[in-house]
Amino acid sequence: MKYRIFISLLLLGLTLVFAHLNIDLPISEKDQRFIKINHKGEQLKAWQGPWSCALDLEQKLLWEIKTDNETIHDGYWTYSWFDGISGVSNNGDCYFKKDRCDTLDFIEETNKQQLCGLSGWRLPTLHELQSLIVENDRPGENKISTDYFPQIKNGDYWTNQNNISFKRLNKHQLGVSAVNFHDANTITLPYHNAAFAILVNDNLPKMH
Repeated sequence: MKYRIFISLLLLGLTLVFAHLNIDLPISEKDQRFIKINHKGEQLKAWQGPWSCALDLEQKLLWEIKTDNETIHDGYWTYSWFDGISGVSNNGDCYFKKDRCDTLDFIEETNKQQLCGLSGWRLPTLHELQSLIVENDRPGENKISTDYFPQIKNGDYWTNQNNISFKRLNKHQLGVSAVNFHDANTITLPYHNAAFAILVNDNLPKMH
């Protein structure tokens, strides 16, 4: 027990020293593709926080970071899929929000907010969402870079790939592709399902 406390205090001390000297802490190779971005669109060091977005250097995309603070970016909130024409509106679970709870409303609210100083937020394509899947060496954790995406849940995440035919209860229906980061599987869900969502942006912040 004393040994564990000593190691924890040692790591904390090293972190504070690195921060004071403005030296980057080493990060794993798989995480070197991401850069933390704060809510103003400013680049952070790997050990700094809080961050609101993650810049994917490999895919040239900016990703929303889910939170646990009861804002519109709360990682526990779920949404029905709706784009204004197809889908089902207001059928998700956005507690603490009085109005609509669907993907279109979530996108519009995020663009109005200008998350990380940018508009142009949208749902990812299937390829974009699948590109976040990595083999995690931490048993039981989701197959995503958890150092940069800490609030990803064990559940399905919407893509923008809709009008996909699938069979449910012996009937053919139309739905939307979704990705599960726990088992790295891709499935098709009905529009009315309440699933998670993480937004992406092609408009990259100016790096200084």
